[in-house]
Amino acid sequence: MNPLSLIAQDSIKKEVPKFSIGDTVRVHVRIQDGNKSRIQLYEGIVIAKKHGGINETFTVRRISHGVGVERVFPLHSPSVANVEIVREGKIRRAKLYYLRGKVGKAAKVKSKFN
Repeated sequence: MNPLSLIAQDSIKKEVPKFSIGDTVRVHVRIQDGNKSRIQLYEGIVIAKKHGGINETFTVRRISHGVGVERVFPLHSPSVANVEIVREGKIRRAKLYYLRGKVGKAAKVKSKFN
């Protein structure tokens, strides 16, 4: 086996929940303030997942003060403390980039459990 893939498998140590595109998630992010650290929450809809393995990232979109804000998180980063699933979405696309052009109720994703 490739030595880089062995290192990648060893560095994936924490368990992450199985979430998919369209889910509403709450990401607990570690923020460094000087020599202190705190946890900040970021809640939104997962619109994309990219790459795989150790390099996997996911993009979370939310509306903040009427402006769409997207943030990309590395899944296996030490700065991502926890990812909790708030709601599962019912979608039929691999990427939800079309939500960028929608406003208000049109930007909603249907819930899996009605």
